[in-house]
Amino acid sequence: MATPDVIVIGAGVVGLSAAIAAQGRGLSVVVLDRAGPAAGASAGNAGAFAFTDILPLASPGILRKAPKWLIDPLGPLSVPPAYALRITPWMFRFWRACSPARVAHSTAAQTALMDLSKAELEPFLRETGTFAMLRKDGNLQVYESEAELKASLPGWRAREEHGIEFRHLDAAGMAAIQPGLAPRFTHGTFTPGWYSIADPQDYTIALAEHFHARGGTIERLEVERLQLVGDSITIHDRDGRTRQAARVVLAAGAFSHRIAKSLGERIPLETERGYNTTLPLGAFDLRTQVTFGGHGFVVSRLSTGIRVGGAVELGGLDLPPNFRRSEAMLAKARAFLPGLKPDEGTPWMGFRPSLPDSLPAIGRARASARVVYAFGHGHLGLTQSAGTARLVADLLTDRPPAIDIASFSPQRF
Repeated sequence: MATPDVIVIGAGVVGLSAAIAAQGRGLSVVVLDRAGPAAGASAGNAGAFAFTDILPLASPGILRKAPKWLIDPLGPLSVPPAYALRITPWMFRFWRACSPARVAHSTAAQTALMDLSKAELEPFLRETGTFAMLRKDGNLQVYESEAELKASLPGWRAREEHGIEFRHLDAAGMAAIQPGLAPRFTHGTFTPGWYSIADPQDYTIALAEHFHARGGTIERLEVERLQLVGDSITIHDRDGRTRQAARVVLAAGAFSHRIAKSLGERIPLETERGYNTTLPLGAFDLRTQVTFGGHGFVVSRLSTGIRVGGAVELGGLDLPPNFRRSEAMLAKARAFLPGLKPDEGTPWMGFRPSLPDSLPAIGRARASARVVYAFGHGHLGLTQSAGTARLVADLLTDRPPAIDIASFSPQRF
């Protein structure tokens, strides 16, 4: 078997986007994945290109809300007791990242990556034959009081400084955009620049098909470790098989830090376990994505159904799913959207790779410049996939990255 120029580990939306971008630079590429294309978070996310979501999860605002949320085991932010001790070091780094200076730094870095990702998206969709899947329906953030709206204003001012368009609405204004909201929601903010994809799983599979049509190969392989051997990298799987490449891109989502550890790299990646329920298409007349920020979840219109999901459960990779979280969000959605039909839903849980400062790891491994990391996007993997792919292709071909990537250094911790 011929040795490819690049092996990409991970067949999610970030890994496949990077593989296609590398192909576009004339490189031969093989993709390895433990379960195949779109088997993880790329299948079950909310389908949004959330380019306006520039504020990091690690922020003073989340610190104010966290104590109240953590009391509720089914609330927007939870840590299972069985995982609490293990995640303490990560939580300490998260707390440090909430300082105003660090939030300002993270916001600027996130904005740069968002701007790049938005600029790269439509050309990438056209190149891959997936442009018809793009939607521009906006997002409606709803509030239960004027006080809740006022509490959100610093975040909107930060977005305004970065040129993000939005408008605040009263109940009548919200109803004109999205009828059927419960009267408890008195105020809202609409962001028209919020894009989405028809269905994230279908999109990721379409990327896999495009990659294959251009000569790429996707193999099922559960990578255990990397080994530097001369001018190449040997990839070892759990069954003792090996593959070799001149360069490797590590984009294995929530499993990436385990593989990076084999190169002596200790990266504090944790897992936001996301839950959702996908209802049939006729479950509700949804016209835009609706964000219930005070409750930590969204309702999205996909081509395949109505998806109710979100929240953050910091519970690692090994604990069993707690689908009561999906049920709790669905019960709230039924109360918040009185016309919602909650029957025949399909529950799901997936792993979102998260670093303490809410920024991804994009850059070269300390052990070798031939290994490029591209993981840790949290709930923004789909959003930042095209921009990340551009940066990875730049690194693989030794070109100056399209933006300054110092803030995304895998070694920043």
